[in-house]
Amino acid sequence: MTRDPDPTDPARAFEALQVDLVTTRIWSAEQGQKVLVIFEGRDAAGKDGTIQRLTRNLSVRNTRVVALPKPTDHEKSQWFFQRYMAHLPAAGEWVLFNRSWYNRGGVERVMGFSTPEEQAQFLREAPQVERMLVDSGMIVLKYWLDISKAEQAERLEARRTDPVKRLKVSPLDAVAQERWSDYTIARDEMLARTDTDEAPWWCVSADSKKRARLAVARHLLHTLACPELSGRLTPPDPAALFRFEPQAIADGRLAP
Repeated sequence: MTRDPDPTDPARAFEALQVDLVTTRIWSAEQGQKVLVIFEGRDAAGKDGTIQRLTRNLSVRNTRVVALPKPTDHEKSQWFFQRYMAHLPAAGEWVLFNRSWYNRGGVERVMGFSTPEEQAQFLREAPQVERMLVDSGMIVLKYWLDISKAEQAERLEARRTDPVKRLKVSPLDAVAQERWSDYTIARDEMLARTDTDEAPWWCVSADSKKRARLAVARHLLHTLACPELSGRLTPPDPAALFRFEPQAIADGRLAP
């Protein structure tokens, strides 16, 4: 019997998965799993909302959301990955990064916050770092939430005009649209250079927030594979979530 009462209604299907997320979280803690989930995407891609809904019923004692501010001068003098290491999960923990070291491959590149040499070094080192994490027994899941230019424009406008969304407004919002092509180029190289068998990129079509959240939840549950739920879960819609491959850049699955 499936846990999804109405697969045509992503909101209801996601709500039905809340129990399964709790069940899997309990089992994962008992197994001592170390789970790192990285959420990346353009401004307004839906990272905040997806994370909030995934963690809504999970205990903050062993499920942490990490959203680091810009680095201090002291942190800038460290090895680039160093400030992230203290936030990695221990046994039984889930850590969800709302943006991560991949800032260097995206916003830092587009806005000139790091040098071309630093960016090249990052693209060489990121797969090595993630391979070491996986070799240590960590589960690393990387989700790229992908939206169209028109959808981003609509969401950014909503931020500016909705009083309850004022905290989401960023100075970088102003250039997100005008630098769209630059962000696309950065995205394409970042995904191509840092997608590995050990830590692949999973691309999520995020113009529909509800479908995107449902796809991520289903994929997370399938990946962690709680035996109690084995065979009872609907897999993620391949049109909503797919493993990155270079063809996705050309065939329209990733927004141009």
